[in-house]
Amino acid sequence: MAADDRCRPRVLLLTSGPVDGGLGGDTDLAMALARGVPNVRYRWFRKWPRPDAMVRDIPGTPVPLASRDGVPHLPERVQAAAAGTVLGRRCDLVHAVLTIGSGFPRFSRVWPRLLGGTPVLHTVPGVMDPALLAQCHPLGPTVALSEATAKALRTAGFQDVRVISPVVPLDAWPWRPRPSAEPPTVLVTGHHDEGGGAEEALASAAVASRAGARFRLVLALRDRPGQDTRARERALWARAARAGLPETEVLGHVDDMHGLMASADVLLYVPRTLGGKADIPLTVLQALATGRPVILSGLPQFESLHDTVVRSAPGDCLGTGRLLVQLWERPRWWRQLAERGRAVVEEHFGEARFLAQYTSLYEELLP
Repeated sequence: MAADDRCRPRVLLLTSGPVDGGLGGDTDLAMALARGVPNVRYRWFRKWPRPDAMVRDIPGTPVPLASRDGVPHLPERVQAAAAGTVLGRRCDLVHAVLTIGSGFPRFSRVWPRLLGGTPVLHTVPGVMDPALLAQCHPLGPTVALSEATAKALRTAGFQDVRVISPVVPLDAWPWRPRPSAEPPTVLVTGHHDEGGGAEEALASAAVASRAGARFRLVLALRDRPGQDTRARERALWARAARAGLPETEVLGHVDDMHGLMASADVLLYVPRTLGGKADIPLTVLQALATGRPVILSGLPQFESLHDTVVRSAPGDCLGTGRLLVQLWERPRWWRQLAERGRAVVEEHFGEARFLAQYTSLYEELLP
């Protein structure tokens, strides 16, 4: 690709809403691409009228979408699709970074016909329901974040599927020593989804507490559009009280995720289903980069992490609770997991590898 600005290819980053709102797997990936892939003129969506400061340093041309909070509600999704149709015709490539949800099958059949022949690359951060795949048409070459999702896509008829692991900026997430505060902190992340891991984490923590482990439990959970978040938080508080977990905190949006991760001793992420979450959620990679052991449910999307994490069968709260106890009782094991986690992120989830793979893919697809 030529370095001269007039010759650089124009690429539209198509997300379901502004990249500075409702942060998730799709927007995190889009921002990493916009900040890192060289010699490309990106267009990307931002909030209007009040964009967040976090997008001020993103290269390229921001395209405003009217949005109060940046979350991809229906109005934001409609605006993104309409703007994507117009802008896509003026670009050399459309890079769609879109989770496959309930509206994607219809979108995949209709939207590409409106583009006028502009090639499309589709990165799939997650799949809300695997049953949807049989109803989808590929937008173009498709990138999955794990071999498990790639296999599901190919089985559903997606012909050209690549695998590129997600990325975590290592400079922004340096190794941190283990906190010295007592009691230790167990951090739980995820969404307020059925089977999303919050209730499983509480039940697992109760098992560890009954076995004599003492710790502080922090649940940092994000909501989905349309959820009654306050009601769900109250239900979690009540469940923690019934389980005998008085040192429990339930958080919503976290402004200082770096500080929260540094204060934690272990990350507990044990969903029964990912439900649209990225194949390897960013908080898992952030924990590994920081040097925090991670206990995960044994979903196939996590297989690439091998022995750098501790895995338990989905829904096995008794086994997960016992693993928590073992982490407190075996500090040497804690240190080994912390070291392995940082090493695997450096080797497989760093920016250099991620950007080189996408740069090569762009060169293949661009005229």
